[in-house]
Amino acid sequence: MPGWLEVLERKSRLRARAGLSRRLRPRGPGEPVVDLAGNDYLGLSRHPAVTAAAAEALTGYGLGATGSRLVRGSTAPHQALEGALADWLGTAGALVYSSGYLANLGAVRALTRPRTLLVSDAHNHASLIDGCRLSGAETVVTPHLDVDAVAAALAAAPGRPAVVVTESVFSVDGDLAPLTRLHEVARRHGALLLVDDAHALGVRGPDGAGAVAEAGLTGEPDVVVTATLSKALGGAGGVVAGPAELIRHLIDTGRTFIYDTALPPAVAAGALVAADLARAGGELRAELADRAAAATRRLRAAGLAVSEPAAGVISVAAPGPEAAVTWAADCLDRGVAVGCFRPPSTPDPRSRLRLTVNVGVARADFERALDVIVACAPAAGASPAARSGGPRPDERAAPVRSGDAPGVGGTARGVSAAGAGGPW
Repeated sequence: MPGWLEVLERKSRLRARAGLSRRLRPRGPGEPVVDLAGNDYLGLSRHPAVTAAAAEALTGYGLGATGSRLVRGSTAPHQALEGALADWLGTAGALVYSSGYLANLGAVRALTRPRTLLVSDAHNHASLIDGCRLSGAETVVTPHLDVDAVAAALAAAPGRPAVVVTESVFSVDGDLAPLTRLHEVARRHGALLLVDDAHALGVRGPDGAGAVAEAGLTGEPDVVVTATLSKALGGAGGVVAGPAELIRHLIDTGRTFIYDTALPPAVAAGALVAADLARAGGELRAELADRAAAATRRLRAAGLAVSEPAAGVISVAAPGPEAAVTWAADCLDRGVAVGCFRPPSTPDPRSRLRLTVNVGVARADFERALDVIVACAPAAGASPAARSGGPRPDERAAPVRSGDAPGVGGTARGVSAAGAGGPW
């Protein structure tokens, strides 16, 4: 075996020994499981109006976009979707990408210029972390949800252009960023605020417009919003929304937009209908919130350590990576699919089951699934460290600058997320 393959094989053995091996598990179109692992929060991926719109566009345009947006990939569904998203989010413009990951890479890079300082939350998604890395800008990673640390990082760089980078609802634990306070701090120091609203779009805010709208920041000139179309809208793709000048800049210079094949027109057409349904989906949002609260009560009553859900993400602590894998597999054997999150796809050394509420699942099946999760829980329960609802002491350390440690910051996720990818 060539030497470089021996290196990869040795790394694979080490991951297996640590309980961190991963495998692909293809599913069929009608798999008979209760899905609490996917991100189809509002159950729109199979809505008849959504699939009908996608099917019509598939017949008209074919399977793919056949090129980048600037060549042959822009279609009427793309244009209509961008207009609808900008109107929903209350921004001057919106630009659709083939994935939320590429939207985040493009947005971070577009907001970076010489001497820019990026201030990034330690629990940010891998796409934001990689955006900070690839921008080449100095990055300060601040402890999770620590607004004072953000303010200190900005105060230490007076006169420099700066961007505060955060998720709204965080993708692993499902907690909510203090967006109003972050915006106040950013504005005080002349910084921009970049918010990945992926897990809040369609779920929080007026008409489901997201956590940015809920915080009263709609259309603010120093706020840029990104999101994915693969969560509440049940589709695929991503969006960057903000001032018209930013959209123009992305079209002219954004590498992850210019050089990428466009989102398939059929997906854009389906997402457009899904956005309309989500915008009018007040009852769906109320049901989602009720189920998230009910799940939290049920799991905590069983003695499990559960996050406080701000939207549709519920995090349940596991004793370790191997226990998490076994727990998830046992649930699946009993017909319930749950997410299994282990380092390096987590922002700290802890492993979790991640449950996502899908209101398309019958309520009785949802409640039965919670019983299965409790029944399959590790007999010993989570370790004391894993059961703690708050951050571990090492998560409250001083901010880390990009030059002080490998990657962006010294958190487990900051160092290794690029190798394994985030949970999207």
